[in-house]
Amino acid sequence: MLILALIRFVDILFTILTWAIIIRVLLSWIPGVPWHHPLVRLLRSITDPLLEPARRLIPPIGMLDISPIVVIIVLELVHEFLIRFLVNLAVNMPY
Repeated sequence: MLILALIRFVDILFTILTWAIIIRVLLSWIPGVPWHHPLVRLLRSITDPLLEPARRLIPPIGMLDISPIVVIIVLELVHEFLIRFLVNLAVNMPY
């Protein structure tokens, strides 16, 4: 039972991270966003640790920053690996 809760937690965590990045990208396209608003700062504190390393490795293409796309793809790959690992662990666990 605990492993199922862990699977659900991992699933929710990666979903939140993915949506946080998508919202961050959408906000960057809107002029006049109050970047010092507490909710926007919270969003930045969640997404910056993921996006900043990718931005250092991946230069923008013209005016387009593709690092969020790369981070989302990597997040999905890690998410899929973790879920499969945990499901396999749950199936093979002796009760």
